[in-house]
Amino acid sequence: MNKVRITAMRQTVYPDLMAKFENPIEHACEVREGQQWVSVDGQQPDGMCLSAWLSMREFVESLARGEGNFYNGWMRNPMSAMISCNDGFRPFSFYLEVIGPTP
Repeated sequence: MNKVRITAMRQTVYPDLMAKFENPIEHACEVREGQQWVSVDGQQPDGMCLSAWLSMREFVESLARGEGNFYNGWMRNPMSAMISCNDGFRPFSFYLEVIGPTP
């Protein structure tokens, strides 16, 4: 199995959608740009947001198994993917990349 690094790249916020549809909440997301985690054996890393993990889990598991080339050449690096979490108001984009085999 491969280790997969997950890097929080960028967050987009849609205040107009939040104002129209969201109930006010105090704190929605603790992820920070540049934050990184490493998945070992395709498992959810400690401290990774569960909602974000559920959005990317299948891609991380595939990369961990050595599979890649999603959508026939979508990414320049075939052993990577760019995935967004499923928060429709403030989605984060995450870069997933294989960084080597697990010991």
